[in-house]
Amino acid sequence: MGTPACTDPTALGLRPVAVRALAAMLGALLVACGGGGGGAAPAAPAPPALPPSDGGLDDPTVYSSAPDASLPGFVEASVITEHSLQLDGQRLAYRATAGHLIARELGGAERAQAAVFYVAYTRPGLDAATRPVTFFYNGGPGSASVWLQLGSFGPRRLVSGVPATSAPRPFPLVDNADSLLGVSDLVFVNAVGSGRSQAIAPFTNRSFWGVGTDAALFRDAVRRYLAANGRSNSPLFLYGESYGGPRSAVLARRLLEAGVRVDGVVLQSPAMDYHSNCGVGNAAASCAPYFPSYAATAAWHQGMDAGAFEPWVADNQRFTDQQWAPVLGEFLLGRALPPAPLLAELGQRSGVPAATWQVTPNLGPTRYRELLRPGELLGRYDARMRAPLGSALASEGDPSQTWLTDSFVQGIAQHLGQELKYRNASTYVLFSNAIQFWDFRHEGRSLPDTIPDLAVALNLNPQLRVLAVSGVQDLATPFHLTALDLARLANPRVRAMHYQGGHMSFLDDQTRPRQRADLQAFYAEALANRTAQAVSAPQRQRADASKAEPDRAGTPQLPGFRRPTPLEPALHGLPCDPCVPPR
Repeated sequence: MGTPACTDPTALGLRPVAVRALAAMLGALLVACGGGGGGAAPAAPAPPALPPSDGGLDDPTVYSSAPDASLPGFVEASVITEHSLQLDGQRLAYRATAGHLIARELGGAERAQAAVFYVAYTRPGLDAATRPVTFFYNGGPGSASVWLQLGSFGPRRLVSGVPATSAPRPFPLVDNADSLLGVSDLVFVNAVGSGRSQAIAPFTNRSFWGVGTDAALFRDAVRRYLAANGRSNSPLFLYGESYGGPRSAVLARRLLEAGVRVDGVVLQSPAMDYHSNCGVGNAAASCAPYFPSYAATAAWHQGMDAGAFEPWVADNQRFTDQQWAPVLGEFLLGRALPPAPLLAELGQRSGVPAATWQVTPNLGPTRYRELLRPGELLGRYDARMRAPLGSALASEGDPSQTWLTDSFVQGIAQHLGQELKYRNASTYVLFSNAIQFWDFRHEGRSLPDTIPDLAVALNLNPQLRVLAVSGVQDLATPFHLTALDLARLANPRVRAMHYQGGHMSFLDDQTRPRQRADLQAFYAEALANRTAQAVSAPQRQRADASKAEPDRAGTPQLPGFRRPTPLEPALHGLPCDPCVPPR
């Protein structure tokens, strides 16, 4: 390689605060730029580079999601853009911040662990001591937060048309009239190896690919965001989807144990206990908790009247608990076969013939998706969505995922590069191969059961509220199983709600406003029960303080906008969230 060019820091597209943070690093390049005496005469200087005309950030770092990848060092940098949104009859101004935070170890040497990529949407001018902040993340493990960021309650949303598959693609990106920005600031965080988050040496990406290490890293990223932005006194909420559910349970516990108050946890279609889900981690488990979702799916495809739908769902929950689950439990113990009248009722309710139930009483979700509509494949994430066998939409095994992927790949590139003015040549990785290396062990078991972690968190904060939200046609994390898992807590501060829709119930244009209203009520309840604590003048000053100076670690990559060769794919295999791949 040749001698690095001497570069004006503003040529990197950094805001002034980021430029100051890079000063020390650039000073280290003095010798390469001809300083220090001796050697050949310096080359003629290049014409001065100009900063990006749009005031954006050209991040020169090359990121990788490879298991053993790590950055030699890093300097925090971000770009801020101003926007507005029509919400609930008024125009709200908001600020978007896109960039990286350095997550450092808690205690000890406080080593830098990872550069964590995030996007925050905040409303300026409000009291940070009372304004909630919510951290969002998807699961996988290995998924970026793009699904929540551009699909749920952020200020911008991709119009997918779910459950129909007739919307124009790529999906248009529009203002989100159902955003939660009216009640909370929103921070979307990407796990290490996803988005553009990467470990910092001596750590590697796989250092954080395990139940415990992942939650600890998220704890430290949350701590850094709060400290860097003067938000340590803000009401704090967590919002995790799928594997993000068990992450939330462990994360809430870890934060509270570290002295960081958590006021509310939202579990979107969570997999709280891998041992209880026959379609995820334990094929020997009873599939009875899936049955209400089978019945809801069959009713959808049969065109059941909307007014009859919710009573039908509730009736099938009762049927499952009182009749089917006890009988299936006896069968799985080898004690008795299901009686013929019960098999006939299973067929009537599920849409799959009684003869199938007789042969396969413990009918799993994959087989059900193949059987309900012969010649078609139903979606795993949303069983309302279907595609003919052999079609492009069915070719990857889940039409409800295939329908979304390409538009979300293009949507996040458009949002970051054009709207938020954050640019980087590395691939934004929607789904890494972290799941292939993941350490699922937790608390002495081979797979995670995080209900005990949630119990500890509830005990640590007697005012903590938990809300689970699920779609009834989700055949990955069935809503009834979520309710059963959470019922183990026997805690009135924990509730489970369900809606028409799939794993990402918020994609449904009819469901999203209802879910938003329930979330707003949840926030109001959690805040009303928050202990009234007088904020002293010094605390208030910290809460309103300007953003802290950027952190730095190690020796960052040399300046200069570079394109990795070759570009890595946005998806390393098909998204599988949640699941435990065979090894």
